[in-house]
Amino acid sequence: MTIIDPEKQKQARQYAHIKRRMWLVETGYSLVYTIGWLAFGFAINLRQWLTGLTHNEWLLVPAFVFIVMGISALIELPLSYYTGFVLPHRFDQSNETLRDWIIDQLKGLAIGLPLGLVVLELLYLALRAAGPLWWLWAAGGLLVFQVLMANLAPVLIMPIFNKFVPLGDEHAELAVRLLKLAENANTTVAGVFKFDMSRRSKAANAALTGLGNTRRIVLGDTLIEEFTLDEIETVLAHELGHHVHKDIPFLIAFGTLVLALGLYLASLFMNWAVSYFGFNNVADPAAFPALMLVVSLYGLLTMPLENGFSRWRERMADQYALQSTGKGAAFASAITRLANQNLGEIDPERWEVILFHSHPPLGERIQMARNWK
Repeated sequence: MTIIDPEKQKQARQYAHIKRRMWLVETGYSLVYTIGWLAFGFAINLRQWLTGLTHNEWLLVPAFVFIVMGISALIELPLSYYTGFVLPHRFDQSNETLRDWIIDQLKGLAIGLPLGLVVLELLYLALRAAGPLWWLWAAGGLLVFQVLMANLAPVLIMPIFNKFVPLGDEHAELAVRLLKLAENANTTVAGVFKFDMSRRSKAANAALTGLGNTRRIVLGDTLIEEFTLDEIETVLAHELGHHVHKDIPFLIAFGTLVLALGLYLASLFMNWAVSYFGFNNVADPAAFPALMLVVSLYGLLTMPLENGFSRWRERMADQYALQSTGKGAAFASAITRLANQNLGEIDPERWEVILFHSHPPLGERIQMARNWK
């Protein structure tokens, strides 16, 4: 039986504490930076300067946002480097070289910039054309975008960062077990794939990705190498539990409702901001920092609600894993192994769970599995 490593737990608490402090620094910086653009009139000055170069709204908006977000990214780069590269290496959680980390950042930019440009232009199209109902059109557009990304990411984006290969003959028994689980869950998958997670991380993970004909089972090579077949089976059964409970459409619908409410409140704030800061209208590029500010504050306020919703669905997935496999000991062992390997805290403070955790505490999940009858 796998047991919790006390030394790993000590490291896990330190790791979580540092990451929380870095989150506070990053969040505080982002809010101060955004407020600065509004309070000192930088946003209006930048828009006036750019208007001297072009009056084309399709060029003016991305140019403004590129400058605002680009300056922020450059200032924040040392923090991103520390949290994304230095800290995981310090706690022996990363195998990534500096060269690979830089390449990953460039890949992210190459993918994120065009996608972000599309979303930005459609958002400002709604701001210009939909009048007071721009928030409703924006929420609908983001819903469509989210569904498309969930369907296309496994075949278009994920392979850019990792190599996915079908499980070979050496893992034939595992593939058969997992495909049988999928069949019992009434879901069709395109196959079982292994990806080179160890190239970047020492953590382990598995997922059921995609929608419709792009749905597939993916396993990190770290999971395959370090976990028993029974443990992997229970981990994947948890992921299938999300499918059985229709969590993907459920979470998308819930997220869209939360987002729509946030955008509605943002529309009210933007009407006030136009008069207070002297913007031309809500579609004025200079008002973009005001939109960033209200959306960020709303996200902070709703984070505990969204995490609580997620923890509820994760508990249901755990219960399905136990019901469908009947392997409580194996599931408890898998979660214990994940706690040791991924440096996960088994017993965080309650306030930490409420604010930051999208999953139930690992200790709670282990205890539930051990008590399962």
